Amino acid sequence: MRGMTAQPQSLESFADKSLLIVEDDEPFRNRLARAMERRGFEVATACGVESAMSHVSAHTPAFAVVDMRLEDGNGLDIVETIHKVRPDARVVMLTGYGNITTAVAAVKLGAIDYLAKPADADDVEKALLAKPDEKPAPPENPMSADRVRWEHIQRVYELCNHNVSETARRLNMHRRTLQRILAKRSPR
Repeated sequence: MRGMTAQPQSLESFADKSLLIVEDDEPFRNRLARAMERRGFEVATACGVESAMSHVSAHTPAFAVVDMRLEDGNGLDIVETIHKVRPDARVVMLTGYGNITTAVAAVKLGAIDYLAKPADADDVEKALLAKPDEKPAPPENPMSADRVRWEHIQRVYELCNHNVSETARRLNMHRRTLQRILAKRSPR
C-alpha cells in the first residue's frame, strides 16, 4: 500500500522507559536528551565508550541511541554489550558515516535501526518505538546523492589516516580531484 507508513508503538506500552544516549558531540547530545525527555523517556547520557560501559554495567537501559564513532572508541562495542546484558533492549545506531558494512555490523550486534546524522528526535523516536515486524518508513529528508558521495569519500580518507594519495588510489580517483573535493565544504 503506497503512502502508508508504519505507526510506531506508544512509549506508554513499555514499563521501562530508560534511554541512554551515547554521543561525543555535546550540543547534539544535550538537544537530543531534552527532546527525548519531553517525549517521556527517562534519559541518561554518556560522552564515550568508557562512560557508557559504566552506565550499562550499573543500569542497562531499555532503549539506547549510540553514535558509531566516539572519541574513545567504537559505538559497536556498546551495542554488543547492551544486547548481551539485555537482549530486549532497543538500540539505534547513529553515524555521520553511513555505509552498508557498518549498518550490517550494528544490526548483527543487536541494533534495531541505523540512522545517518543529522537525525532529529522524531526520527530517533520512530526508530526506537517501531514495531519489530514492520518496515520503517522512508526518511522525510534523505541525504542528497552529492552528500552520500562526500560522506563516502570522507570515510575512506579517514580510514586511510588522512593520506590523500592512498585515498585517491583506493577510490580510483585522481589525486588533485580528491584534493579539490576535500577542500570544499560538505554538500547539503
